[in-house]
Amino acid sequence: MLGAPIRPAPEPGLRVRDYEPADEVSWLRCRVLGLLDTSCYDDVWPVKRRADLELVVCDDNVVIGLFDVSVPGVTATIETVVTHPDHRGRGICSALLDEALARLRRCGVREVDAWARDDAAVEWYLRNGFVEAERYLHVYASVDEVGTVVSVRHGLVAAGAFLHARIEREAELRQRFERVYVSRRMVRALP
Repeated sequence: MLGAPIRPAPEPGLRVRDYEPADEVSWLRCRVLGLLDTSCYDDVWPVKRRADLELVVCDDNVVIGLFDVSVPGVTATIETVVTHPDHRGRGICSALLDEALARLRRCGVREVDAWARDDAAVEWYLRNGFVEAERYLHVYASVDEVGTVVSVRHGLVAAGAFLHARIEREAELRQRFERVYVSRRMVRALP
């Protein structure tokens, strides 16, 4: 990719800072509301999971944007990036990404990746210099659908299932299951 990514500039005055434990309740609310209109709407957490790099943008001490990254080595993985729906379009996620990338570069990270399912998320990553590196399917089997794929052993009864499948089976699985998503690994090299 030549030159800087083309994307809206962050709104002036947005301040990115480190997550603090006192942010947890509004962080959880922001995450739930931010994911509610996406394919990840049911990825609800009762407590914040810890990450190696945790950034937020707040308005009157209320989290309106969040960005969590795990850094196991020279490749970092974006675990969560969300803007509260009432604050979208203000450049919050871009400001969070810019700060995270600057910090990750200083720590010796050479590549950042993330998994995305929704078109809007994939487009955001592409606008921000990421490329698609691989893809596979996420399949959610409901209680009614699970009987077609899971054999019950040891007296266990499946109440639903979260499954992965090869991308080549997309057409077949879309015919059998209501919730089938293409999961894409988005990658950006850091100079």
